[in-house]
Amino acid sequence: MEPEQDELRLMAGSPPFPIENLVTLENWQRPPFNRWAFQHVRELIPTARISRGNGPAWELPQAELDLDGVRFGTPSGELTVGELLESTFTDGFLVIHEGRIAAERYFNGLQPGTPHLLMSVSKSITGLVAGVLAGDGVLDVTAPVETIVPELGGTSFEGATVQHLLDMRTGTRFQEDNDDPEADIAVCDRVYLWRPDNGKPRPADAIEYFAMLTNDGRHGGPFRYRSILTDVLGWVLEKAGQARFADLVARKLWQPMGAEGDAEVTVDRHGNALADGGISATLRDAGRVGLLTLRRGRARNEQVVPAAWIDDTIKGAPDGPEAFAQGDDANGYPPGTHYRNCWWVTDPGLPMFNAAGIHGQCIFLHVPSQTVVVKLSSGPNPQDAGMRQATVAAVHAIAAALGG
Repeated sequence: MEPEQDELRLMAGSPPFPIENLVTLENWQRPPFNRWAFQHVRELIPTARISRGNGPAWELPQAELDLDGVRFGTPSGELTVGELLESTFTDGFLVIHEGRIAAERYFNGLQPGTPHLLMSVSKSITGLVAGVLAGDGVLDVTAPVETIVPELGGTSFEGATVQHLLDMRTGTRFQEDNDDPEADIAVCDRVYLWRPDNGKPRPADAIEYFAMLTNDGRHGGPFRYRSILTDVLGWVLEKAGQARFADLVARKLWQPMGAEGDAEVTVDRHGNALADGGISATLRDAGRVGLLTLRRGRARNEQVVPAAWIDDTIKGAPDGPEAFAQGDDANGYPPGTHYRNCWWVTDPGLPMFNAAGIHGQCIFLHVPSQTVVVKLSSGPNPQDAGMRQATVAAVHAIAAALGG
């Protein structure tokens, strides 16, 4: 259940803070410290600003949906959407229906103007930027990565295409176990300054780390979820777009979309962005990302991301479902699920697709009802299958209540 408010007195009041209330680089990803940290990432890790620019924000008119009146079933019983939010460490929840805000709720001190860590929802944002660059003619997703980033020649990534990175189908060996302090993801965290130095030798920055990785499979093989691939993709986009990652996101997506606030992305000691999970943004701007994608790349009256890119995302590769089923992350997903352009397409028939991050970050797009559902959370566990299944059920119930 949701912690009581007096349990959330982390970094509150005036210093010096009691040791039990201090949020540090060592504890910030663990409960209960993540409840504060996910709204204060810039105080813990270096970040680069993703500027919204000076243009007007994309207006989202208000409607009204009674979340407490929307009920749905779970294996443990029936819930209302409101009960789900109260019991799943929710920080922000937003429903956009046909371009109007149908519901908006904030918890745990989150405010409309406060950026919240998106975790791997960042990957889907990165995928949209790739789509813009492809539409601009400066990025060929069929090209081997070393033709765009010569430094990748002679590394384990040589011969992989940009599309392989977008679909997580390179042969890269990378252990992504968030509970193992010796896993590859933990090393990556230290390189990107998400964990304190443990005194062991490690690469100086992300680019040096990429060159140290090896393969345990072929490029173009089955889908295997490895966050590091999106970071390599971020470097490819920087080379293709001739700008730093934060500036690319700002110029190619955030500003044309009409974001309401600046976003930010964490960077390593040499300024390399953590494209796979380091973006923080406001709840409404996460909703705008979803709405733009739902509308086949269109924001307001401007085509920001090519419609063909969104169509390709939903359709997927010809062997996309087979590659997903043969991968290591297929359990619990319906038949036909595939991963394309850094988005999860879990129900191609509707279609419904989503962006997802650990500890409960998600953007769901329900196409038939033209509904976007955003949930930002600070759950205690990186992965919680029960919470995800309940959230999916809630999305379907909300879509039905809105006429989907």
